[in-house]
Amino acid sequence: MNYETRAVGNEEILGLPGEGAPKGRRWGLIIGIVVAVLVVVLLASHFLGGKKADAPKAVEQLPLVSVVIPGRSTVARTITATGSLAARREMPVGVAGEGGMITRVLVEPGQWVAKGQVLALVDRSVQNQTAASLEAQINVARSDAAIAQSELDRSKQLVDRGFVSKADLERKAATRDAALARVRVAQATLAEARARTNRLDIRAPSAGLVLTRSVEPGQVVSSGSGVLFRLAEGGQMELRAQVSEADLRGLHVGSSAQVTPVGGAESFAGQVWQVSPVIDPQTRQGIARISLSYNPALRPGGFATAAIVAGSTDVPQLPNAAIQSDDKGNYVYVVGPDDKVVRRGVKVGEVSDRGVAIAEGLNGTEKVVQSAGAFLNAGQKVKPTLVKADADMKR
Repeated sequence: MNYETRAVGNEEILGLPGEGAPKGRRWGLIIGIVVAVLVVVLLASHFLGGKKADAPKAVEQLPLVSVVIPGRSTVARTITATGSLAARREMPVGVAGEGGMITRVLVEPGQWVAKGQVLALVDRSVQNQTAASLEAQINVARSDAAIAQSELDRSKQLVDRGFVSKADLERKAATRDAALARVRVAQATLAEARARTNRLDIRAPSAGLVLTRSVEPGQVVSSGSGVLFRLAEGGQMELRAQVSEADLRGLHVGSSAQVTPVGGAESFAGQVWQVSPVIDPQTRQGIARISLSYNPALRPGGFATAAIVAGSTDVPQLPNAAIQSDDKGNYVYVVGPDDKVVRRGVKVGEVSDRGVAIAEGLNGTEKVVQSAGAFLNAGQKVKPTLVKADADMKR
């Protein structure tokens, strides 16, 4: 054996082509061996309990929510109250004189009357006879006065001749004065009788609207008969609204109001003209009297509601959909700086077409979830999208 033959034998033992083999074939075999080794290693790690390769993390999907920044706006503070309608100045009318039997009733409820207008007539036959008697007494007194004056005149002519003394002249003058005084007394008595007769008629003390009538012809009335008619002075009405003690503090004379009678859709403009100076210790309420102009729909004794404007406040406003409520009260969802949802308790104020005023709980700079549905939870991370609050609340 020679050295050349041994060298060739070593290459064959390694499975490699000899020096005489082509280079491409040689490198292909090397690559194949490396790949095979890697496959064997991977299979061994899999079947022999090797660690699995970590799966790539899934991309987190955040819910997209619309948020609004409410800011602050001026909101009218409105107080809602209920009460009864009544005449602003009710005038009860009864018998002012001696009374008697009613002969005629000249007005009906709902009619307008002028000041001094006769509402009902009382029989005056006896009073007329008394007046006639007094007129006769006046005539008698005047005749006596005329005779006394004639005697005094004749005595004055005779006193100068000495037929009548000055003492007699003075007595005749006194007699004449007494006769004239009796005339004046008779005249005054007649005037008094006529005044009493005129007071028999039931008259309106002031111009206004007749509300009730409780007298009929043939009825005998007197000063103790009570109220025969009720009038509303000038036809003016009012609502006597029952207002809570807390709300009463914010009211003042001149506050505007809208009054809606029960059973109707029409509202009537009014104005607070008096605020009760006392509070009912039982109900803890006071009365705000709202003046109203006459309208047939405003019937005294009826029930009505009032929306009274009692000033304004500068508060945030939110759309209705942003307000949630549960057994703990009203709340909204606020998106914090880390885009996480936070529950925020709020106190709701005035509700209008523009939205809901937030009396407490927000300062207007927060990002509030526009429509907080049941899919959101406190602490949940979201992707906020800002929308305009004004445009949302106009919907």
